[in-house]
Amino acid sequence: MSVKFSEDVVPLTDLKVNPGRVVKHAAEAHRPVLLTSRGRGVAVMQSVADYEHAAEERAFMRAVVVGLADLDAGREVSLAEAKARFGLA
Repeated sequence: MSVKFSEDVVPLTDLKVNPGRVVKHAAEAHRPVLLTSRGRGVAVMQSVADYEHAAEERAFMRAVVVGLADLDAGREVSLAEAKARFGLA
């Protein structure tokens, strides 16, 4: 999900003039839109669906890192013990 500077950089004045076009572009392109003021980036806009998807991916990756750290630290249980803890044995 990288920004295409030729398409995804929008001055705030363009957002004010035609916000629907900018929102539609963000939703259809599935890329964030960089909003600028006086040539400098001031905000990033993306569709709610894309935001939620990215948030879920970040949460999953954080959980994987925590799990790998637990394995490295020796904090692990057998499958049988995990089943017993959850009442699945």
